[in-house]
Amino acid sequence: MERLPQGVRRLAVQLRTAIPVSVLWEVLTDYDHLDRFIPNLSTSELVLRDGQTVRVLQVGSQQLLGLRFSAQVLLELQEVLPDGLLRFRMVKGDFRRFEGSWQMRDLPEGSSLLYELTVQGCLGMPIGLIEERLRDDLSSNLHAVEQEARRRWSGD
Repeated sequence: MERLPQGVRRLAVQLRTAIPVSVLWEVLTDYDHLDRFIPNLSTSELVLRDGQTVRVLQVGSQQLLGLRFSAQVLLELQEVLPDGLLRFRMVKGDFRRFEGSWQMRDLPEGSSLLYELTVQGCLGMPIGLIEERLRDDLSSNLHAVEQEARRRWSGD
């Protein structure tokens, strides 16, 4: 996690797996079903597709200091399949900034999946309190994607 000025945090996590890029791509672009396997994602709905550009409405929800916290974002994603790249940015939502990417690369023994996120909370959102949640969520999201990809790859 990198701490940037004005409460901005940049996080990155990478995973190496035997699962092929094509299966990871299928999982990550299954926008209407992401909430079925990504923890703390309450809803995920594809609202627009225009070529390589998609818009997805998502609501995340979790317990924080005994309170239920939820945030909504309308994300615009650029799908660049030849490069194994899904770039996203918030166009509307409960953060001042929410953007990043999923990058998939073929490796001789499988693939790598890199998830990067830059986030800036809304005014009044104590970034210090959510730093640990962000770090935990980043890795749990990555593992949830891998678990779903493994399930689909094995034909379950």
